[in-house]
Amino acid sequence: MTTLSASRRSTNRRKHLPLQVLLGFLLVYFLVPFWWVIVNSSKDAAGLFGGTSSLWFTSDIDYWGNLVDLFTYQNGIYARWLLNSALYAFVGGIGATILAVTAGYGFAKFRFRGRNFSFAVLLGSVMVPTTALVIPTFILFSQLGLTNTIWAVILPTLLNPFGVYLMHIYTREAVPDELLDAARVDGAGEMRTFLQVSLPLMRPAIVTVLLLSVVASWNNYFLPLAMLSDNRLFPVTVGIGMWQGIASANNAGGTSLWSVIILGSLVSVIPLVIAFLTLQKYWQGGLSIGSLK
Repeated sequence: MTTLSASRRSTNRRKHLPLQVLLGFLLVYFLVPFWWVIVNSSKDAAGLFGGTSSLWFTSDIDYWGNLVDLFTYQNGIYARWLLNSALYAFVGGIGATILAVTAGYGFAKFRFRGRNFSFAVLLGSVMVPTTALVIPTFILFSQLGLTNTIWAVILPTLLNPFGVYLMHIYTREAVPDELLDAARVDGAGEMRTFLQVSLPLMRPAIVTVLLLSVVASWNNYFLPLAMLSDNRLFPVTVGIGMWQGIASANNAGGTSLWSVIILGSLVSVIPLVIAFLTLQKYWQGGLSIGSLK
């Protein structure tokens, strides 16, 4: 019996070996760029362009000096860019999540005229790349006088068709109709049923949509690049892109700026890492509820 179990385990290992090799390759593929940023953000201009290995530290690690340069360059505008990104991600992410939760719940649990057609339009909008909508959105906001304002970045990010689709699929399976009917029989109104019965069951999907919305808003580049002309309103993505253009165009003064750019890229990732580590406990074990029902 023991020999048979060991043989089965060995067979399973061999069967899963190609998948494990593929996952290991993907892990290295995604971690190498991040490791490169960590290593090179500790170097000065001489270390970056001195011919040393770009995948390992030099003897003179200077995170603190580069950090001071980062937050003092151009009168410390990088800190303002971080705050702008936090504002866009916080307001846009929470707003998009609220709209996605309510719309997904409505599609999943209510029957109304035009429901199937509206949901088909929603699915079609998921397939449209967001970059294709930037120019029409810019023209519309220009006519409304909202370009070069924070609303030009926040309002478009409130629409998250994929979030609505995800909430619809999850709510349809994770929130039983019988439970809602029981709450209504007990005298609960629709709002109370939604807030006290449905919402707790939808928490894993809500957190997932929130994370996706916040990350999309934080990493948004093309929309604010088209909408904003005042660098004081730039998010950190557009600000770093502007610095990269300055460093590329000015070779004499740009070499020292590359250290600031690389460290700025590293610092801009840290809030997203913190968000994932903080919120993962709310969705790690619950997102598969719908598939097991």
